Amino acid sequence: MRYSLLLNCYEAEPGAIDPEMAKQFMAAFDLYAKDLEKAGVLVAAEVLQPSAHSTTLTLRHGHLQIQDGPFADTKEQLAGIFVIDVADMDQALKWAEQCPGAQYGVMEIRPAATAYIAGQWQSFL
Repeated sequence: MRYSLLLNCYEAEPGAIDPEMAKQFMAAFDLYAKDLEKAGVLVAAEVLQPSAHSTTLTLRHGHLQIQDGPFADTKEQLAGIFVIDVADMDQALKWAEQCPGAQYGVMEIRPAATAYIAGQWQSFL
């Protein structure tokens, strides 16, 4: 079963995080990704650029609307995603608990409904 581990956290202003602390966070995330990979459960991992770099697109009643920035004006933003393939929610929770981001953000664990794998849609329902 595939699960997305979604890290939502407060976005610090550029330069607000001490460079040494940033290095420590990156080292912790690198170790975490390697542990997921060694366990054979990592499908994908992405750290996202700050929400100021996002673009929101909606198509309502035939009208295209494009807006710079995030859809919601909140203090916490989606910062990164780990997609893992594990047996059940209990295993997904164990991996999410080990994510360094859980120490300062909120981890949302969401099971996949379907995934596009090897040229076809696969259902997980």
